[in-house]
Amino acid sequence: MKLLFDFLPIILFFAAFKVAGNDKEAAAAFASEHFGFLVSGGQVRPDDAPVLLATLVVIVATLVQVLVLKLRGKKVDTMLWVSLMLVVVLGGLGIWFHSETFIKWKPTLLYWVMSAAFLLGPLLMGKNLLRMLLGAQLELPDAVWQRLNLAWVGFFAAMGALNLWVAYTFSTDIWVNFKLFGSLGLMLVFTVAQGLYLSRYLSDGPSTKENR
Repeated sequence: MKLLFDFLPIILFFAAFKVAGNDKEAAAAFASEHFGFLVSGGQVRPDDAPVLLATLVVIVATLVQVLVLKLRGKKVDTMLWVSLMLVVVLGGLGIWFHSETFIKWKPTLLYWVMSAAFLLGPLLMGKNLLRMLLGAQLELPDAVWQRLNLAWVGFFAAMGALNLWVAYTFSTDIWVNFKLFGSLGLMLVFTVAQGLYLSRYLSDGPSTKENR
């Protein structure tokens, strides 16, 4: 359920883009009538309408995520605040300037912020962020926590670069597909691979763990 909640803005972005893309003329007319004040010149071009409407949807969805957590008295993760800031700023610029480039950079910047956080946590604060998140559920040797933390650093850095490669190499339609299915699929593969790596430690007794 939490995974669905976390990925809800991406799913809604995908859905809005596909629906608007089925009739770009109608989408442009709708966007110009209701959201023209957000766009430089006041008119939305048919080719720009799918991304513009999808961007508006993802901004609202991310805001709703934060509001729901606040109303339920739950902590809003730092990464969600960063995501909200990026999507509002970059999404707003993309809408105003009729440019897809800003919103295409948002996943990359978020991935790289996460990569930097995992990398700098041990260096600046002396804290392994992954261990802080999962330490209550997993008992692992220090060396394993360090390797896992570096693995997440590399994964997020690679995902940021891959997003840019797809964004600048292929069409916007393919990028939107990758943004949902590619990111989810790669995250799943990476998580499964991490689980297989950890299985050797989780199945061992405490005395064996301490020796590794």
